[in-house]
Amino acid sequence: MGVYLTLTRRELSAFFLSLYGYVTIAAVVFLMGYSFVTLLDQLKGGAMTEPVTQLYYSTPYFWFLVLLAGPVITMRLFSLEKASGTFETLMTAPVGDLQVVLAKFTAALVFYMLMWLPSLGYILVLRHFVTNVEVWDPGLVGGTFLGIFLLGCLFISLGCFASAMTRNQITAAMVSFTLGFSLWLLSFIVMTGRLEIPVDWLAVLVSQFSLIDDMGDFARGVIDTRHIVFYATLTVLFLFFTLRVVESRRWK
Repeated sequence: MGVYLTLTRRELSAFFLSLYGYVTIAAVVFLMGYSFVTLLDQLKGGAMTEPVTQLYYSTPYFWFLVLLAGPVITMRLFSLEKASGTFETLMTAPVGDLQVVLAKFTAALVFYMLMWLPSLGYILVLRHFVTNVEVWDPGLVGGTFLGIFLLGCLFISLGCFASAMTRNQITAAMVSFTLGFSLWLLSFIVMTGRLEIPVDWLAVLVSQFSLIDDMGDFARGVIDTRHIVFYATLTVLFLFFTLRVVESRRWK
């Protein structure tokens, strides 16, 4: 455990002791603020027919941030170390492959969640100025952030897998974004009902890939254990693939 925590602090320091991390957070906060202003402008002072969390999640800005955050955060985790030669030095230290993979994943996930914290400020602003509606609902806010966390686990694990496969950061980001966007596009097709699959078991399997509907449930404060198991399973699966890629250096 001590080695794992030390590696996690090492990865977190790589984010916060460099300009890269602060530029990433600044860009995300700017896009969040812009989407918040755009959402208020669309309402034009009218009554909200849905919870503010659900209105925000349904905006294209939300999904743009979710899909892009994973590749941007994870593209340098393994690729940069491989390109600079520090990865070989790290792996010759008395640390296990699993500890390295989990530490990099944990640090990236912590950084990802810290990026979303400023969005709480927008809810507090609405709570201050809106007097006739209870904006701050712990169930809605908690459910929304649980959904963001689970989406982050999935896309961060995808990014770790992509970064472990190459020495080029741009290639890692492109592979990670392509995989994540493919999952989102599949869920969009499933949601719109445009995908017809003649095989029953395959149709049931594909219907589970519904990120948009899942996030809608979380934004309404509905916690379905099936969603949690689904995201946890995919996250573990891609972390397992990442571990196998890291271990493959021994086969060369």
